[in-house]
Amino acid sequence: MMDRAAELESLEMYFDRLWPILRSITGEGVRQTHDILGEFVSLERFEIPSGTPVFDWTIPQEWRVNEAYIITPAGERILDVRDNNLHLLNYSVPFRGSLSRAELNKHLYSLPEQPEAIPYKTSYYKSRWGFCLSQRQRDALPEGDYEVVIDTELFDGSLTLSEAVLPGETEREVLFSTYTCHPSLANNELSGPLTAAFLYRRLAALPARRLTYRFVFLPETIGAIAYLQKCGEHLREHLEAGFVLTCCGDDAPFTYKRSRQNGSLADRAAEQVLRELDTDYRILPFAPLGSDERQYGSPGFKLPVGSLMRSQYGTYPEYHTSLDDKSFISFTALQKTVDAYEQIVLALERNQNYRNLKPYGEVRLDKHGLYNSLGHSKIPELTKAALWLLNYADGEHDLLEIARLSGLAVAALNEVAQKCLELGVIEIA
Repeated sequence: MMDRAAELESLEMYFDRLWPILRSITGEGVRQTHDILGEFVSLERFEIPSGTPVFDWTIPQEWRVNEAYIITPAGERILDVRDNNLHLLNYSVPFRGSLSRAELNKHLYSLPEQPEAIPYKTSYYKSRWGFCLSQRQRDALPEGDYEVVIDTELFDGSLTLSEAVLPGETEREVLFSTYTCHPSLANNELSGPLTAAFLYRRLAALPARRLTYRFVFLPETIGAIAYLQKCGEHLREHLEAGFVLTCCGDDAPFTYKRSRQNGSLADRAAEQVLRELDTDYRILPFAPLGSDERQYGSPGFKLPVGSLMRSQYGTYPEYHTSLDDKSFISFTALQKTVDAYEQIVLALERNQNYRNLKPYGEVRLDKHGLYNSLGHSKIPELTKAALWLLNYADGEHDLLEIARLSGLAVAALNEVAQKCLELGVIEIA
């Protein structure tokens, strides 16, 4: 595995390559993004044709952008999508024509409360066209006639999904889902796929995996719904825990949004890791709002999928604006988010139910090399871990639960568990 400095440099390099790509829920920008991620994630790609029914939805037409801009009365070319991907209302239909300032105004989107920010707006499922600009730009537009050029195409194509599966010793799975559909947004878009890709790289390097890990890259909402139609039954049968990766790169403390089950294995592993990190964090209940956790948690599936984030989507002023750029995120913070997800994986890998084979009274620890026979007032951490483990090794409490009850780290309890297994004191329940 590459050292941390090299990984940090690689994170930024891939960000810089992915940033300029014009992405949407369909199209070549998505495929180009997956091509780049596929350089070190073994992605299998699926194309779902336009018009395909997916539960209550239908796969939309594919969208292609050739060019889009406006010519002012003075002949200046402005709001060119080549200058900023956010200038064009995403999924704008084609349009060419001359409009007055008043007529043009009906197709402009800005944020009066954030006069320097360009908003990110979309119209996937209703035919319209438009441009996004800062309020300061909008206020400066003079009266007169404007030439509008939107050379886009909507055609029967396909929607792109990709996945990569790292097999383990068992078919029990952990899902990592992220989206690749937002153009030119750093925290709300690229931080998720980058976290997933670099986590994949780390897990692929593990000498052994008990669990199977499934990484999914798709457009938000429609992509998750399409993926559930394709793989939902498989996930219902095999999924142990899952996470939606989004908003992973800013400097805010961690936020964990629980799964619909509230107390699922995903929740317990994430919250245990946050406790062990000894850092500020907050826990949010599940709500059917936000990102794709609401698709995985829909009542027909009820999958145990939570989301570990930094700033929660929709709660920071840069969200869905041009201010969510490279300067807003920290690659060090992004790397620490990869670290946190890796620790969640290790907690899941170590988590087992054990049964004490000597359950009548306390096991004599010194007899098994788990206690210093010279009495002393302070109980060593190894002994504490052994006492907690052996008392709760009843086949009903897993390591995550014992860690929660004891305040000890899962790694410490696992170390003792491996010793006790070797000594024949416990067995896997």
